[in-house]
Amino acid sequence: MPHITYIQPDGAAETLDVADGDSVMLAATSHGIDGIVGECGGNAMCATCHVFVQPDQLHRLPPMTDDEDALLDGTAVDRRPNSRLACQIRVTPALDGLAVHLPERQI
Repeated sequence: MPHITYIQPDGAAETLDVADGDSVMLAATSHGIDGIVGECGGNAMCATCHVFVQPDQLHRLPPMTDDEDALLDGTAVDRRPNSRLACQIRVTPALDGLAVHLPERQI
């Protein structure tokens, strides 16, 4: 299984084994990772799973959809060039070792 690392604002990190096809958000919420809310359940409607992907790893992700791009304009913490919604990142073997930083707040 691919390993995904979640990094808290204070630098604390936790790495999870994530099943292929699960979203980065689903893995976080099902393992009790603080910092990802996922109010809409992963339907790209709430932006409470905002993460910052390591800049040198952005090229590994699929392109952002127009819906994701629009939602990122309404996040609780200002978006950055490396902002993504964790619910829109489906884990594949190619994402093994992906690291995402969590914002200070989601709501």
